[in-house]
Amino acid sequence: MNILLLNENKIVDINENETLFSFLKRYYPESYSRFLGIKVNNRLQELANASFEENDRIEFLDIRDRDGHLVYVRTLTLIYIKACKDVFNDIDVSIEHSLNKGLYTEPAFKNVVNKHQLMNIKRRMQEMIDAKRPINTYFLSIKEAEDVFLRQGMEDKIELLKYWNAGSIRVYELDGYYDTFYGYLAPSTEFVDKYDLRMFYPGIILNYPTRENNFEVPEYIEQKKLFKVFSEAEKWGEIMNVGYVGALNRKIDNNTIDDMIRVNEALHEKKIAYIADEITKDRDIRAVFIAGPSSSGKTTFAQRLSIQLRVNGKKTFALSLDDYFVERHLTPKDESGEYDFETIDALDLELFNEQLLGLMSCEEVNVPVYNFKLGKREYTREPVRLTEDHIIIIEGIHGLNDRISKDIPQLNKFKIYISALTQLNIDKHNRISTSDLRLIRRMVRDNTHRGNNSLKTMELWDNVVRGTEKYIFPYQENADAIFNSALVYELCVLKKYAEPLLREIGTDSVFYPERQRLIKFLSYFKPIDDEGAIPSTSILREFIGGSCFE
Repeated sequence: MNILLLNENKIVDINENETLFSFLKRYYPESYSRFLGIKVNNRLQELANASFEENDRIEFLDIRDRDGHLVYVRTLTLIYIKACKDVFNDIDVSIEHSLNKGLYTEPAFKNVVNKHQLMNIKRRMQEMIDAKRPINTYFLSIKEAEDVFLRQGMEDKIELLKYWNAGSIRVYELDGYYDTFYGYLAPSTEFVDKYDLRMFYPGIILNYPTRENNFEVPEYIEQKKLFKVFSEAEKWGEIMNVGYVGALNRKIDNNTIDDMIRVNEALHEKKIAYIADEITKDRDIRAVFIAGPSSSGKTTFAQRLSIQLRVNGKKTFALSLDDYFVERHLTPKDESGEYDFETIDALDLELFNEQLLGLMSCEEVNVPVYNFKLGKREYTREPVRLTEDHIIIIEGIHGLNDRISKDIPQLNKFKIYISALTQLNIDKHNRISTSDLRLIRRMVRDNTHRGNNSLKTMELWDNVVRGTEKYIFPYQENADAIFNSALVYELCVLKKYAEPLLREIGTDSVFYPERQRLIKFLSYFKPIDDEGAIPSTSILREFIGGSCFE
């Protein structure tokens, strides 16, 4: 039989009774374990059990591929969970959220992990990796899966199974331990070999290779402020009993979701009011910088913060960094020779600082408007003169970088980082990526407000993520305040908007595997009818429409 091996871009022979996994080991005998996943005719499959026909197009995926990287992280997570169970006498560990260039995790006991225990976990992980232990796949009926999870004390998974639409579920097994994951795993433990563990009170950070570090384990960077925000969100989730998707679906079934929506929105309002109070108390603060990744809800947040500042007796003036782009022909170019609109050097920093100082000094300033079609600044507004009671609210991705306001004294600035840091997870071992939440938000918004289809959003997203990793994340700990814009219920609302958009992506698209992954992800959520339940001031309205700030 013949197949087209895209890795080599040539037709190769495969034995009639040979699996693609056994072919991989034969074809790449010295390096097969660097491949983590596989695409067959552009459809992502599980490497150990992939099916094919003659003349199919086959591509083996390594860690440099997005899907390959996800397989690496999931496989490493399973090994880590099993090692923790072995070291802590079957005590479970929860995978909480991303932090410090890795995953923050917490063993389910009151004591703080010590160095000796940390080394034992790492030693046990390495033993399993060196032993090349198989990771077996089983398709269990819902009843069989419930029995397995009941024996292992996994109530969060049992709750989720109540809303499972399929008749069976894929379950992975490693040395007698069974678990489910949102996506495929590698065939055995030998496929992951780079990782590290670090103590971070009261839990453990699991570090893995990252793209921005050339797929090596990154240098450890502590993010105490971000951890505090995640911890607050987690405590709120526990109070509302919505830590996992199964519990959220139950609230929809029980018709108690509207009350939770009101509480969640009130929490946002309270946080925004608190930040406004902190700004108002300090009379030296004249400029507030708001920065965060794409689709964090910066626009709505800025409007709501402005209202709260006005409640406190302050006047506000909005300024957008987008209006200070340099002329198009002066825009720096990236390594591919394309214009790099994400870099801070795409902005006219001298003009921005000059005008910001002028506004703060109550001088008359002619603020520009950037014409993106023509690629140049225009001066079509009336000149502006502010008073000493004005707070200038500046929105833009570089707001936390001190280069943006190099001429402004620190005592006159207040910096806010905003992102959708959801505390909701699918279950204890499957977290919800903040990047996935923001991508779905942006996909819906691009369609609702800009008429773009999901394919267009996908095409732009990788550059958006790269820009975020390079220009935003390194500065988030510089913030004076962090606002978490995630709403625990929002994926139940976004589902009905996002699913039809995703289904428009065809099987021949390079984004088809991502389409399948996100559709599978959204299938975990019961839908919510957004008519009437969600206030017009909600950050969610920025994406689905109906915002009073539009």
